[in-house]
Amino acid sequence: MRTTPKDQANRASRRIPALAASLVVIVGLAWAVVAYFDLWNMVGPREFPAVETAELDDRQAAVIEVLRREFAENPPGEKYSEGSDEAWCANFVSWVMREAEMPLENPNSGWWRIPGVYTLEEYYRADGRFESRESGYEPKVGDVILYAPRSKFTQHTSIVVRNDDGVLTTVGGNEFLRGEVAARNVRTSHSGIVGYGVL
Repeated sequence: MRTTPKDQANRASRRIPALAASLVVIVGLAWAVVAYFDLWNMVGPREFPAVETAELDDRQAAVIEVLRREFAENPPGEKYSEGSDEAWCANFVSWVMREAEMPLENPNSGWWRIPGVYTLEEYYRADGRFESRESGYEPKVGDVILYAPRSKFTQHTSIVVRNDDGVLTTVGGNEFLRGEVAARNVRTSHSGIVGYGVL
């Protein structure tokens, strides 16, 4: 049986959508692989990060001690939010600082608990202890990192436990999709960082 030019054109026109669909699938898979490895690089250790405590001052050591204990216990977020069922990353930071005997003060209520990241940033700015990412400040152990609402982390906060030449290891509450006390890694150059609350 002979194929006519019309038959060949029909076959070719059916191949184009199939090729386009295949290309979309390949690009989608490539994107998923890149996103997975990007997320994997951000996820910190499942063990509490190694910290050279001999090099820390008393305030930094107190923060690390509290973080280490909470990392091991990993209780529900209501522990840090006085029983409230809410996003609790800023509550966790407030609670840790209070336990380390350096309580923060909510600029709206005067209470130790600051439940929102924006209000936490407001507190550090008003207290003269805020350093923007662009300032060139090198975050130290015990500093609080603040993320922008539109970053890949969303509006979030956690505490720096290590700075290895611009790669920060942080421990925070309500981390990842698991909503737990966990560690993560992030570069100081990451555009999603707003700045730091200095210990």
